[in-house]
Amino acid sequence: MRTTNFDQQLINVQDDLLRFAYKLTADQDDANDLLQETSLKALDNEEKFEPETNFKGWIYTIMRNLFINNYRKQNREQTFVDQTDNLYYLNLKQEPSYASTESAYDLKELHRIMNRLPQEFKIPFSMFVSGFRYREIAEKLCLPLGTVKSRIHSTRKRLQTELKEFR
Repeated sequence: MRTTNFDQQLINVQDDLLRFAYKLTADQDDANDLLQETSLKALDNEEKFEPETNFKGWIYTIMRNLFINNYRKQNREQTFVDQTDNLYYLNLKQEPSYASTESAYDLKELHRIMNRLPQEFKIPFSMFVSGFRYREIAEKLCLPLGTVKSRIHSTRKRLQTELKEFR
């Protein structure tokens, strides 16, 4: 059951929310979408709003959290983890137009070091670098969270050591 006071507060803050959404997204259409999504979420969760709470702060928090969740979701959707036996996609020759001879050599060395890693270290590290969180990696690989953290940490240390020697 919505109250007119809640509706009025939501209407009064729309212009400020739109400016905040535009500041977050830097795109007018995305800002309008974020504003609409925030308003709907606020209306759906009106019963969770405490009347003595700062309404503007509450609604801004909803918008910020929605923006962060959408951003993370987009990053995860764009992530690709190569799980082929011979890492075909990871080793696929890619020629960026800006690559110099030195950076191409560094990339080859990095691939060489990565290919020497055991699968149980390579896959969690690749997923972590691609933007997955520790907990997501643990769930996808059916491993304990501590094991995932340990493997990623070990892989980082090994890469740092070997790349330092390479330089």
